Amino acid sequence: MVRKELTAPMSQTVSGADQAMPPSWQRWSVALLVIAASVLPFAVAPFVLFQVTVALTYAIAILGLNLLTGFNGQFSLGHSTFYAIGAYTAAILIGSGSIDYYWTIPIAGAVCFAFGFLFGLPALRLDGIYLALATFALAIATPQILKLTPVEPWTGGVQGLVVERPAPPSWVPLDADQWLYFVTAATGLLLAWTAINLVDSRSGRAMIAIRDHPIAARAMGINVALYKTLAFGTSALYAGIGGALSAMTVQFVAPDSFTFVLAIGLFVGMVVGGVGSVWGALPGGLFLLFVPNMAETVSKGLAGAVYGVILILVIYLMPSGVAGMVRLAARKLVAMRRSHGNG
Repeated sequence: MVRKELTAPMSQTVSGADQAMPPSWQRWSVALLVIAASVLPFAVAPFVLFQVTVALTYAIAILGLNLLTGFNGQFSLGHSTFYAIGAYTAAILIGSGSIDYYWTIPIAGAVCFAFGFLFGLPALRLDGIYLALATFALAIATPQILKLTPVEPWTGGVQGLVVERPAPPSWVPLDADQWLYFVTAATGLLLAWTAINLVDSRSGRAMIAIRDHPIAARAMGINVALYKTLAFGTSALYAGIGGALSAMTVQFVAPDSFTFVLAIGLFVGMVVGGVGSVWGALPGGLFLLFVPNMAETVSKGLAGAVYGVILILVIYLMPSGVAGMVRLAARKLVAMRRSHGNG
């Protein structure tokens, strides 16, 4: 009974805000989002565009975390590790000069998939808070591992690595900031489309079944161990791609950029955006980047307290995240439309 009570709220957010909207509304929402994203780089200052690009890299990592936690029920507080692995993979490959920058994105994703899959194997023995603590320990250890002398020739140690920003093709009338924004946005859109199709597939339904009731899923013939490790690997792949794009955007990677604070931030972004929602990753990424900056503008000395108050208010007002709020608003609009039609 306890297990059922714990999983019921999460199972209600499987499809985020999407299932509450009629298909025509979904198409219009996606179209408006694409139009706004296309106009944005020509309407804002370069620094704001840089911030939005970084927020998009966070959103990609949050989307991967949501596939693991929201759809498969495995809690992770260590996705900053995979974000860091992706960033360092891209930085090392770009620094070598032998691989074009756009190839480093899928390579970083593949490397992180391997790391996530391998980490998921021993993690099969853990569940719930014990898995969360294990991944949290991984997040704490990662910055120290990156500073070790044996790996310093590749990671740059404490000093980190400078990453050359990719230049746009000569035939594209965009500057470097705009080009990188479009690359990041297109990558995020492709990954979101992939995630939606994954969740709606047979594998996605198996992941959700494991989340809701692993014993029943095993009884139905689902290979629980395989799907859990694959979910961990896929989630790490998303985080690694986000990290690779972040390295290109920020043009610098260092161990102290990937502390456990980032891991907690990604988890907070997932909750704020909406657990079990694909499109909720976008507001989660924007929250992760802009709200701490807003808290510092209010009071630099009490930035942490201001951020905490904002987070408490957001969770209180939107307990199911931004996606839940949108879902509730969509239901009310549909109900009002039907009542007016009947009247």
